[in-house]
Amino acid sequence: MSTLLLEIVTPERKVYAQEVNMVSVKGADGELGILPNHIPLVTPLRIAPVVIKKDGATETLAVSGGFIEIRKDKVVILAESAELAGDIDLARAEASKERAEQRLSAKRDEVDYRRAELALQRALNRISIKK
Repeated sequence: MSTLLLEIVTPERKVYAQEVNMVSVKGADGELGILPNHIPLVTPLRIAPVVIKKDGATETLAVSGGFIEIRKDKVVILAESAELAGDIDLARAEASKERAEQRLSAKRDEVDYRRAELALQRALNRISIKK
């Protein structure tokens, strides 16, 4: 089966760089399944899991936004953050979820609701990947 190179890069480091069979992401306009020889494309990503299929195994990463660039034989994800399931601290993710929910439920003017909503989405994404 043919493969393509997947690179997932954050501002801090290269999180992932391997030959894979398929990548599935949630773009701004919906879900994308990427196979080798996909049409070239650049699109923003949502806060959602990235599912990687490689040699019959499936691996999932928690990605928090960013962009994906698809070429014929290479996919590059430039993400604000990306974590492998094994790197996620579940207790920390649960604490982040609680803080975001408290901020969203507070009826105060100084609360930045958009920021709290994004924090909640990131926490829920990390929790779902870890579980």
